[in-house]
Amino acid sequence: MKPKSNQAAVGSIQCDNTTMNLLKVNDFVAKVIRERLPDILVINVCSSPGSGKTTLMQETGKRLKGKLNMAVLVGDPETERDAIRMREVGINALQIVTGGMCHIEAQMILQALDHIDLKDVDLLFIENVGNLVCPAAFDLGEDIRVTVLASTEGDDKPKKYPRMFLTSELLIVSKSDLLPYVPFSVEAVSIDAREVNPDLEVMTISSLKGDGMDEWCEWLMNKVTEKQRHLVEV
Repeated sequence: MKPKSNQAAVGSIQCDNTTMNLLKVNDFVAKVIRERLPDILVINVCSSPGSGKTTLMQETGKRLKGKLNMAVLVGDPETERDAIRMREVGINALQIVTGGMCHIEAQMILQALDHIDLKDVDLLFIENVGNLVCPAAFDLGEDIRVTVLASTEGDDKPKKYPRMFLTSELLIVSKSDLLPYVPFSVEAVSIDAREVNPDLEVMTISSLKGDGMDEWCEWLMNKVTEKQRHLVEV
């Protein structure tokens, strides 16, 4: 798998036709994470603050109960509030406090793996720090990167923050229940996002109303099956 940091020369300096990757250490640690979690699907969930990531994780955990074993590593600059919200609905969660840093780095994930029970876990979510800029450059050893964009944020984000959409496999338009009340076009955001990344899937969801949640959970179960099948084939 090509490291996320290498796409579009993120984190690199051009010197006499020689590329020096400033994120090489992070990419090495990300590779170690993949080797350590060969049978667990790892999904890095990114977005701006307030997009509804935590609510999406809560509702996903409720719906997948009895179908998949799920755990979450939650990143925030301060507090353990989001991890507490996860545990309140029965989700195995560990908070990563970045101490003001605007993103999670691979070494933080590697350290966190020693403090969370992943026995029998099928699906590990990394809920990244709310930010559409810095997290785009850091490969966390994930199999899939998902970007969540709330209908309340405006539909112009893919062209403003292209790196995040370029390095993602799925775009979730969240808070779809508010679409009738806000100036947001799912069609427009999909067109812009696919001009940045033609392979990007797009899904529309309301975590509170439940719209699109069945499709999301089925997508997750299929991705877990694909990874487990690949492991058997290898």
